[in-house]
Amino acid sequence: MGKGRAEPGTPKYIANKIKSKGLQKLRWFCQMCNKQCRDENGFKCHTMSESHQRQLLLFADNAGRYLSEFSYEFSKGFLFLLKRQFGTKRVKANKVYQEYISDRNHLHMNATQWTTLTGFVKWLGKTGKCVVDDTDEGWYITYVDRDPATIELEEKMRKKEKAEKDEKEREMEFLQRQIRDGKKKESAEKTTEDNDILKEFVREEDSKLSLNLKMDIFKKPTVAPIKNVLSTASSDRMSITSKSSSRRSEKRKLSALEEIIQEETKKKNYMRKDYWLLENIVVKVTTKTLGQEYTGKKGIVIKVMDKYGCMVKLFEPKIKLKLDQNHVETVIPNIGGRVLVVNGVHVGQEAELIKLDQDNFCVDVKLKSGPATGKIITHLSFEDVCKKHITDS
Repeated sequence: MGKGRAEPGTPKYIANKIKSKGLQKLRWFCQMCNKQCRDENGFKCHTMSESHQRQLLLFADNAGRYLSEFSYEFSKGFLFLLKRQFGTKRVKANKVYQEYISDRNHLHMNATQWTTLTGFVKWLGKTGKCVVDDTDEGWYITYVDRDPATIELEEKMRKKEKAEKDEKEREMEFLQRQIRDGKKKESAEKTTEDNDILKEFVREEDSKLSLNLKMDIFKKPTVAPIKNVLSTASSDRMSITSKSSSRRSEKRKLSALEEIIQEETKKKNYMRKDYWLLENIVVKVTTKTLGQEYTGKKGIVIKVMDKYGCMVKLFEPKIKLKLDQNHVETVIPNIGGRVLVVNGVHVGQEAELIKLDQDNFCVDVKLKSGPATGKIITHLSFEDVCKKHITDS
C-alpha cells in the first residue's frame, strides 16, 4: 500500500512546501518541459515519461530554432537586469549572473548555445553589447546603452557643457579686454602728466615786451518795451515748477518700480535651477522607452543621483527604476494636500496646497516650514511643486 499525500498542517506537508520554495539544483531541471525536479529519482522518472519523450522529438526536429530562442531569451533577460540595476557602471560578470539566477523562473544557461559564463561574456564583447575586460579577479563588463532617448539626453548634456564652457571663455576674454584697456588708459595718463610739467620762464637779453590791448567800443544797450512782466513771469514760473515736479515724481515712481522689478527678477533667476529632483516626492513616469506597462505609473524618489537622475520605487509593480528627470513629471495632490517646493526661492520647504488653477497650470500654497512659515505664495507653476510622500505611521 503506497503512501498518500501529506495532509495540510502536518510536519511532512510543511517540509515539502519549504523544499519547493527557492532554487533547486540545475542538473535536475528540464528546460524543454520547464519542470524542476527535487532529487535524482524524480528527474529520472520525468525523463522516462511520455510527455518528456514528445518534447525531445520536437527538439530533435528543429534543434537550431530552440537553441536560438533560448539563447535570445537568456541574453535579453541578462542585459535587461544589467541595464536596470547596474546601468553603465563597470561590474563583475559573475555578480550580475548571481543576481539573474536568484529568480527561480529564470532561463538556465545550459539550454543556450553557451556552456560557460566566460563564453557568454566573450560573445557580449564581440557583438558590441558590452565592453568586457579580463582581470585577475575575473571578467568585468560595462553595458553600452544604445537607447535613442539616452543618446539624445547625452547629446543635450554635451551641448549644455559646451555652452557653459563658451560662456566662461567669453567672460575671461571680457575681463582680459578690460585689463588691457585699463593699462592703456594708465599709460596715456602718465604721458599727459609728463607733458604738462611746468617749465621755468627764461627771458632773452635783447627781446622786447609787447602788450596787445584791444578796447571794444561801448554800445548803448537797447531798451525793450515794457510788458506785464509780473504776470508772465509768475505764470512761466508756475508752469516750469509744475512740469519739473511732475517729471521728478514720474522719475521717482518709475525708478522705484524698476528697482523692485529688477530685484525680484534677479532673485528669481538666481534661485531658479534647471534641476528639481528631491527625495521623498511622488513623481509620474512619462517616458515610453521602458514599455507601456511603466508609462503613467507613480512612485517615490528614494535617491537623487547627480542632480538630474533619480532612483524611483514604483507603487505598482513594486520595483525600482533608474530614471532621468526628463522621464518623470511632478504630481499635484488635492486641495489641502502636502507638497514640497522643488524649485525657486523656497526650494525644499514643505507647504499646503490651498488653491488649484488648472486653466493657468498654477497653484497657491501656504508654507509650513522654513523662516517664512505661514507665508502664502501665489501663481506657482505645476513644475515648481510636487506631492510629498507621507509614510504610514
